[in-house]
Amino acid sequence: MGKNEKTSLGRALVKHHNHMIQETKEKGKSYKDQHKKVLESVTEVSDIDAIIEQAEEAERLFAIHHDSATPVPINMDTGSSSSGITAKEWKEQRMREEALHASSLQVPRRPHWTPKMNVEQLDANERQAFLTWRRKLASLEENEKLVLTPFEKNLDIWRQLWRVLERSDLIVMVVDARDPLFYRCPDLEAYAQEIDEHKKTMLLVNKADLLPSYVREKWAEYFSRNNILFVFWSAKAATATLEGKPLKEQWRVPDTSQKTDNLAVKVYGRDELLARLKLEALEIVKMRKSRGVSATSAESHREQVVVGFVGYPNVGKSSTINALVGQKRTGVTSTPGKTKHFQTLIISEDLMLCDCPGLVFPSFSSSRYEMIASGVLPIDRMTEHREAIKVVAERVPRHAIEDVYNISLPKPKTYEPQSRPPLASELLRTYCLSRGYVASSGLPDETRAARQILKDYIEGKLPHFAMPPEITRDDENETADDNMGAETREGSQPEEEGKEATGLGLGLDQVLDDLSSFDLANGIGSNKKKQHKKSHRKQ
Repeated sequence: MGKNEKTSLGRALVKHHNHMIQETKEKGKSYKDQHKKVLESVTEVSDIDAIIEQAEEAERLFAIHHDSATPVPINMDTGSSSSGITAKEWKEQRMREEALHASSLQVPRRPHWTPKMNVEQLDANERQAFLTWRRKLASLEENEKLVLTPFEKNLDIWRQLWRVLERSDLIVMVVDARDPLFYRCPDLEAYAQEIDEHKKTMLLVNKADLLPSYVREKWAEYFSRNNILFVFWSAKAATATLEGKPLKEQWRVPDTSQKTDNLAVKVYGRDELLARLKLEALEIVKMRKSRGVSATSAESHREQVVVGFVGYPNVGKSSTINALVGQKRTGVTSTPGKTKHFQTLIISEDLMLCDCPGLVFPSFSSSRYEMIASGVLPIDRMTEHREAIKVVAERVPRHAIEDVYNISLPKPKTYEPQSRPPLASELLRTYCLSRGYVASSGLPDETRAARQILKDYIEGKLPHFAMPPEITRDDENETADDNMGAETREGSQPEEEGKEATGLGLGLDQVLDDLSSFDLANGIGSNKKKQHKKSHRKQ
């Protein structure tokens, strides 16, 4: 082989290499132009991000349809407020507005499609429908009487939900047993009925081992009275039983002190839940066939019944599927949003499970800090740790916090309601003092303490649960009466003794001491205290 032949061979290899690099770049550009980003949950965006996103979507849709996009009205009048009314009146107005606009708070619907549509047309229709849905919610956010919580704003995440709903015969909505209605989305059940009237939705009440048996009985009565299909379940308990290991969390030990013969209150095991899911799904398929409903080509060739799992992040969907499969097939973590794409898992020849990524549905009923405390939003996104801890302090009884952490919280002042919950600052500072959490500035490390307390609250170490709506009011009235009676019996003597000591109920020295202790706790007022002592000595 001559020198020229070697040179030509080297040039050919270089040209081929450069050609491959150019093709890779072109593929990357087309991939970027199609907006194929890494699937990530987006629940919060700033105002400028929302405006830019809406402008880009409107411009792209205008380029496709020329006349389909309409301008987004922006309300620049942010100074209007409803000052001058009491907090009670404001709450009543907000409740009326929420009831009035409850029908507008919907899950985004997938637009009608046919197999003959190409990818570009289908993508454009879905983006158009999603943008219209976002605009409806934006109009609700303009109403100052409504507080719309963070919700999922990534279209690709909702697309995963659409696929799961279309594939599944039975929809299983996984909820947290400590507050099932917070995690339930009634409009999702309505959407499943719109897709196929024969589809059913079952509430899988996970973490039921954290509830006493009498609380499960109350919730079972509520679900039965409202014709809600439900099952009590514990993914962690089922996993521990499957592995033959005891539960690490002692607070998760089932309540055996109050046994009941009611099967509706029973916490299902793995085999029992699989049998129940298979039975419910087969009944749906039989009902569909008996009524002569024509199945799609995909459903006609499918041998298994499909059970789809949906719900909020961090309610235990992936843990439930791992327990049902019998091995770890989906990633599990305490951080919400671990599952990125829907997954299909074959359990047997006639049963298949479908896991959907967790979605944060739009809601009026809670604040951002309640969603962080409930585990829906990641703790890392917490900016005001005291607001989130305030939710914990209001839901967990004072004595329960003291027993769990072996601490003694400051008692309410004599001029404060004796039954008030502990303040967030009191809980954080007491916890930091007992654990030795000190920041680099020398002050209590409240951020670290807040993260640990929220973690214990979400995992169930701090006991808390909600009661059904119909009986909550009665229970609250009875509890209030009991507390009032206890305060009358226990607090009458100290109050009388205080009045006898001061003659006017509270002495001036006592009030000054309380104010001084408050100033010292917040790092202010030290000089004033010295001046007060000097003036007192001169007198």
